[in-house]
Amino acid sequence: MQNTMTIGGYHALITFDSDIQMFRGEFLGLNGGADFYAKDVKGLQREGGISLKIFLDACAEDGVEPRKQFSGKFSLRVDPSIHEAATIAAAAHGKSLNQWAEDVLRQAALA
Repeated sequence: MQNTMTIGGYHALITFDSDIQMFRGEFLGLNGGADFYAKDVKGLQREGGISLKIFLDACAEDGVEPRKQFSGKFSLRVDPSIHEAATIAAAAHGKSLNQWAEDVLRQAALA
């Protein structure tokens, strides 16, 4: 994935804030918010570790699971022509639309 880094087993999205000329990291998939700022990669790793520790300590203190739980279900709206094309592609691969879409999403998400 581009623009992400892993700190302590947690993924963070990294963006650049041109107003303050710093990189911003925001942890993804948490039951709350945890972000951090730094001017370089080493700083992001250091500040991210601090931010994550504070977040995890607060979760432990409050008895909250730090990671968000995902059901494995989500709704997707697409143009009808894309729906048709995806259904045809799935059938051509001998798969259900759901299995084909899962395969395509897995490939894209883990690239």
